[in-house]
Amino acid sequence: MEGAHITNTSDLNYPNEHLLSDAHWLKNYYQEPNIVLLDVRASGYEADHIPGAYWLDAKALKDSSSCTFAAADALAYLLENVGVSNDSTIIVYDDGGGVLAARVFYVLEYYGLKDQVKLLNGGFAAWTAASYETTIDLPLPSKGALTLSAHSELVVTKASIQAGLDNCLLVDTRSALEYTGADQRSNRKGGHISGAVHREWNDSLEGADQDGVVRFKACRDLKQQFDALGIDPAKTIVPYCQTNQRGAHTYFTLRLMGYPHIRPYEGSWDEWGNDEFTEVSQSNASFSSLSNL
Repeated sequence: MEGAHITNTSDLNYPNEHLLSDAHWLKNYYQEPNIVLLDVRASGYEADHIPGAYWLDAKALKDSSSCTFAAADALAYLLENVGVSNDSTIIVYDDGGGVLAARVFYVLEYYGLKDQVKLLNGGFAAWTAASYETTIDLPLPSKGALTLSAHSELVVTKASIQAGLDNCLLVDTRSALEYTGADQRSNRKGGHISGAVHREWNDSLEGADQDGVVRFKACRDLKQQFDALGIDPAKTIVPYCQTNQRGAHTYFTLRLMGYPHIRPYEGSWDEWGNDEFTEVSQSNASFSSLSNL
């Protein structure tokens, strides 16, 4: 039956539930003129996508050479060419886990589109599980008009971490092995930033349902987990990972839950773990017991 397994986000009691769309809502509203639908999956767009969706390369939102954001003018050009304007409501989806969609969400909020971006809960998998229409047809070209401005209060830098952050908590959202240093990947150093607690990004997601769809946990469950780690909304929360994709996912989760002060470390381990002057810890004292859930 069409839509049988859709979860209504209003049942999950998120303080900022407007940031998360379910497939049923999207089915009713995706053709509205002010809505821009972005498919940010790494692959699969050419084979099948939601009608009207434009493809956007999530990696294009970062300047990898400097471990920071793509420039505002370059990003505005990309977004204008998929129809985004200053008054657009932007719906972003990926395969389902949300890590690429959340990355786009964070960068667009950093550049001033706060509360104008929504994630599709369960992503493309939720849409197809509901037996909604898909297409291989490309949407008609559309040109938006967009002005972006950076909001420095939504990011921290390596220098600010080294100088000491007041009333802040670093949250390492990588895997357990990356956190302890057992998995160094291709970095110069392994481990984590001293004082960071560990909470893997995908601890925010339920297990796959009978249709293989992965959605966000209910707010009460997320709050219980964050509280257990001392991730207090009275503090400024600083998520990070390797390149701030997984960190951006935690940024989105905390925004959804109404946490007021979230400032990801954009450089993340790609910068910290490859700088000869940064200090690292390989102690697992702050290791999250939730990391293997």
